[in-house]
Amino acid sequence: MAVSQGKKPAAKSAGKAKKRARRLPRSKYSPDEVREIFRRFSVQRPEPKGELSHVNPYTLVVAVALSAQATDVGVNRATRDLFKVADTPEKMLALGEERVGEYIRTIGLWRNKAKNVIALSRKLVDEFGGEVPHTREKLMTLPGVGRKTANVVLQMAFGIPAIAVDTHIFRIANRIGLAPGKTPDEVEANLMRVIPDEYLLHAHHWLILHGRYTCKARKPDCVACVIADLCRYKDKTNAEPAPLIELPPQVIA
Repeated sequence: MAVSQGKKPAAKSAGKAKKRARRLPRSKYSPDEVREIFRRFSVQRPEPKGELSHVNPYTLVVAVALSAQATDVGVNRATRDLFKVADTPEKMLALGEERVGEYIRTIGLWRNKAKNVIALSRKLVDEFGGEVPHTREKLMTLPGVGRKTANVVLQMAFGIPAIAVDTHIFRIANRIGLAPGKTPDEVEANLMRVIPDEYLLHAHHWLILHGRYTCKARKPDCVACVIADLCRYKDKTNAEPAPLIELPPQVIA
């Protein structure tokens, strides 16, 4: 009796685990359609770039950590002078939390962010020899660095394919049915599954830029969309794709 009673909780636990392992929702697009979407993005922006100013992997980590609940333009304005005097963790530690705060005061939650900048700089010096680690797991041990920040750093600093799901990517993936998901992690996993390998490195930036400038939150600019004919957004206002031409080089504010 004692043995059989001991097995029941384990069986129930296994059953719950299976229920929790939710299958990823299917994309509304065939593999060929997904490849064509990203082919067009690649023609439009052959070398897409992130819009956070930085001079090395360390300043990228800091900039991305500061960008939570702030605009890229606002972060760039604050870090322009900061990075002139502190572009390494050692220099940032020498500057100190109070001085860092003075530079980033215009950014939301600046007090907590200044603490995190100093804390992550300390950890980089103490545990990583002042170098930014090249793995997501190690990056996520840094104060103020979550999965999204780690993915941005992997992609931008080290050329490792990764998808950092921000509000733009989450919106597009669900709005057009490219990679539906209830959480950023689900959307990330779905995008990594459906995007062809040859387009994966730049997919992160293509989707962000498409969401920021074309498939906008309040009023999508469907007339300017190069994938309007493929798009399965039920409320799209145009079904003719915009001319597929290379856009002017990005200007980082």
